[in-house]
Amino acid sequence: MADNRATVDQFINAMDKMDIEAQERLLSDDFVEEYPQSGEVIRGKDNRRAIMENYPGGTPRETSASRQNPKPPVVTGAGDNFTASGQITYPNGETWHVISLIEVRDGKIRKMTSFFAAPFEAPAWRASYVEKGATATKSR
Repeated sequence: MADNRATVDQFINAMDKMDIEAQERLLSDDFVEEYPQSGEVIRGKDNRRAIMENYPGGTPRETSASRQNPKPPVVTGAGDNFTASGQITYPNGETWHVISLIEVRDGKIRKMTSFFAAPFEAPAWRASYVEKGATATKSR
């Protein structure tokens, strides 16, 4: 049985390096990615590659690949189900948070469900109830 955590870690590393071929080697032949916020479903490696290669202004980059003091993605999970959370920097310079729910089958990534969120200023009314921590980031 393949080490599914290693598969996910290798995939995240390949994304960090913008190595599309290495990413595709870790995806199953029936790979599906969903973006619930926009209602899009990406079926297959070819469609995923086309999105990456045709992204206006260039492919968004994992923040760890585009910053001087990188914040590496965090991967949690076991068995066939993992969660990866991190940040991506878009070609316009904005940095957003991303969370991907990753399903692995037979040592390959079968499905990802990815959620994207722009950072925002904390409202003043919550100030007395919260702490501002290192995880709070702003768009660059």
